[in-house]
Amino acid sequence: MAAPQPTLDDRALLDAYSEAVIGAVERVGPSVVSISGSASGRKGERRGGSGSGFVFTPDGLIITNSHVVDGATSVTVTLPDGHQARGDVLGEDPDTDLAVIRIDSPTPDGHLSWASLGDSSAVRVGQMAIAIGNPYGFDCSVTAGVVSALGRSLRARTGRLMDDIIQTDASLNPGNSGGPLVTSRGEVVGVNTAVILPAQGLCFAIASNTVRFVVSRLLRDGRIRRSYIGVAGQKVPVSRRLARHHGLAVSSGILVASVEAGSPASNAGLRDNDIIVAMASHSVSGVDDLHRLLTEERIGVPTPLVVLRGVEKREVVIVPGETPARSQTA
Repeated sequence: MAAPQPTLDDRALLDAYSEAVIGAVERVGPSVVSISGSASGRKGERRGGSGSGFVFTPDGLIITNSHVVDGATSVTVTLPDGHQARGDVLGEDPDTDLAVIRIDSPTPDGHLSWASLGDSSAVRVGQMAIAIGNPYGFDCSVTAGVVSALGRSLRARTGRLMDDIIQTDASLNPGNSGGPLVTSRGEVVGVNTAVILPAQGLCFAIASNTVRFVVSRLLRDGRIRRSYIGVAGQKVPVSRRLARHHGLAVSSGILVASVEAGSPASNAGLRDNDIIVAMASHSVSGVDDLHRLLTEERIGVPTPLVVLRGVEKREVVIVPGETPARSQTA
């Protein structure tokens, strides 16, 4: 039996879909670049990463993933026309896997295409999602799909949880990292960051509203300032009897495994085996909750912390400090 032929309405819909993808790619594609980094290893060996990125200002600022440029002592940016320029890393944030690069001499004629960041809060599940990148050196490779889910959480390579992640089924490859996720109107609503292998159709992008916030801080400070209290710990259950006795709205907390000497936690009198269950009137059921609360705004601000010490509930006042570079504690 012969397969049914597309009707005129079907053809019109397919043509409209194709035109939407083509239009978005024509608007954003010229801003997508290939990035390669290298660094000196032992005995003069060279190692490096590569990925994608996109220009987001007319003066040559580029957004990419932190892991694309992490550890690189030199960065080369290749534009769609083949022109290469040296890239300077202005700042990176491994906890959100974002970095900003600047190229000073974009093209011989000074012309540079750039893409605009859209509003990721307006994205809806089911809408078209177009991923553009340079996987394995293939310039401006395009895949299209739909937004599969919003508000996902994804673990960064640092171990910190990234929130407000967009899930899409637009196929990604490792070389797509740092490239834009685009709507049919050509607005960048995400930065492609990860795929889950060997699963198919599980691809993730950092939401553009997160990107906008992080990039503004990287341009201002060269890094993201976060607060910390200086403890290493793990999630443990809190018995219902103890939670009920103390009026706690948690079933778990953070068991303090160690307290960093001279840290805010040490100064506040926290001890090993204390269980942190609340901070600033917010329940804390695990390390991820604590990370979300330890924002830049809390640096130097006295903050109440509720802990269980044995069967006793104690409230201490802690003054979070600024997170040291590459700190492994909360």
